[in-house]
Amino acid sequence: MYLPYDKELDIIVQHDDFLDKEFIKVNDLSKGNLPLNQKWSWDKILRSCFIKQADVLQGMYYFGEKFSIEEKKRNFDFYEQYTVHESSLSPSIYSIVACEIDNLEKAYELYSRTARLDLDNYNNDTEDGLHITSMSGAWLSIVQGFAGMKTFNQSLSFAPKLPKNWNGYSFNINYREAILKVEVSKENVKIINLSDKSIDISIYGENYNVEKEVVVLLVSSTELYNI
Repeated sequence: MYLPYDKELDIIVQHDDFLDKEFIKVNDLSKGNLPLNQKWSWDKILRSCFIKQADVLQGMYYFGEKFSIEEKKRNFDFYEQYTVHESSLSPSIYSIVACEIDNLEKAYELYSRTARLDLDNYNNDTEDGLHITSMSGAWLSIVQGFAGMKTFNQSLSFAPKLPKNWNGYSFNINYREAILKVEVSKENVKIINLSDKSIDISIYGENYNVEKEVVVLLVSSTELYNI
């Protein structure tokens, strides 16, 4: 796959002539311009620097093990400021990557956007029908984002974080015939095996065989980055 790269910014470039555009941050646009796809012509949108959804960041999400935290942070910090998130697929992916780079405030903001897309009618199109992709994206933001669930290298791992707005969260997953309940609180992370099949998992880089349950202390972001 061809990935344009800019040495000065040290980022993957959206496309070959993307950096030739006039750059205006989304936050500097007046609210009367949004959503762009209903206020601007497509010719004007395509000539602008504004991005509808996760593109470069989507690739880093799918192939996350191939990119370092520093690479993800540089690309996130650059592209998020020009992304209008006018796709129901977009905020959840940015939220997941924001969790990885430890920007929990932005991760929570983007989680809220994907969870409330239709409730708050962010894109002024709820009357056309509900966005199923945003509903599943809200689940992904919690499970793959805040809980840090990954399945790289044929193994299941977690690295949970807790937004300051929450006291905790929980969810169930079915992985290779093992049903696990994951509970995250301000004090600890508990993985409960609801099935008869034991399973090997990793929590914060430590390996465990879960027959019934495993409880570990919730690791702070500072501690997590020193692991």
